[in-house]
Amino acid sequence: MFSAKRIESFEYIRVEEMHTFVSRLFGLSGKPVVLVKQLTHLTLTIMIRMVLGNKYFGVSGDDRLGSDSKMSVQELQEMIDEFYGYVKRMKALKKKLDQFHDHVLDEHKRRKEELDKDFVAQGFVDLLLQLADDPDPDVKLTSDAVRGFTQDLISGGTDSSARTVEWAISELIKEPQLIRQATEELDKVVGKERWVEETDIPRLPFLEAIMKETMRIHPVGVLLAPRLAMQDCNVAGYDIRKGTRVFVNIWSMGRDPYLWERPEEFHPERFVGSNINVKGTDFELLPFGAGRRMCPGYSLGLKMIQLSLANLLHGFNWKLPDSTKAEDLSMEEAFGMITPRKFPLVAVMEPRLPHHLYKL
Repeated sequence: MFSAKRIESFEYIRVEEMHTFVSRLFGLSGKPVVLVKQLTHLTLTIMIRMVLGNKYFGVSGDDRLGSDSKMSVQELQEMIDEFYGYVKRMKALKKKLDQFHDHVLDEHKRRKEELDKDFVAQGFVDLLLQLADDPDPDVKLTSDAVRGFTQDLISGGTDSSARTVEWAISELIKEPQLIRQATEELDKVVGKERWVEETDIPRLPFLEAIMKETMRIHPVGVLLAPRLAMQDCNVAGYDIRKGTRVFVNIWSMGRDPYLWERPEEFHPERFVGSNINVKGTDFELLPFGAGRRMCPGYSLGLKMIQLSLANLLHGFNWKLPDSTKAEDLSMEEAFGMITPRKFPLVAVMEPRLPHHLYKL
């Protein structure tokens, strides 16, 4: 599902939603905006269209899935937030999610039956249903498994990307000279008459450095998914017995003075000209993990983070509300499965490109 060809086939969705996103931000120019809410709406709509194959929600919270399903984009976002909350709420949440998933799966099955031989998979749900119908699979997918994968794709790809971009903008606002360096690179490579496209990203090394530095100092999760020691081994002088459950603390690794110079400082220049990547081959930087249990959607996550960050910097000048100074901006993290800002970033944007580019 996460092959390069499949990810590329969804580029038009990312482009369309990005244009809608910057147009919506343009309408909020000069006003204080809670950035993560806008970013989450962007990533949620992209993931919904990629996973479910349809644009179920609009901007309004009153948009519904359909006449037989009472669900708005606001309600779905609240359920995703609740998913990361306390276990005691899981049973009530399951009923809400089942209603949502039943509507989606029934709609996709009905479309498949109606089109018969002309059916073409439009999203990840269609692919999962095809696997579930396979009469001779390596691993049989049940209905619950399809629901679980669908939920994992939507929730896993929504919050993590939005939080990473929010942290990046937060760090950049505190260091205006970094924004100047980034916009100079963007103006040189992209110009001021169009938006950044995915094909531009490889020619934006400073933007890539900002992304890596953000993932180093603000990884989405403190710990990687747990591992199991397959044999007795010795790590840094510690004996690890076979069968031991091992947790890798990437938050601490990203701030380890033995690995990084001035680890508490946000310094993207450390990655300019560096061969260190985030694809699991350099163990000092493992935001997506490594090996067989590495995040399967890391390539999609990188595209969403890079394109969002690039266009936010390319399309807007950033500052804090009048009453807030850059040095007073809190960078505290909230405790949990993920590491969001304790206090969401509130920022003011002003367009820096010709106004016709912001029109849909």
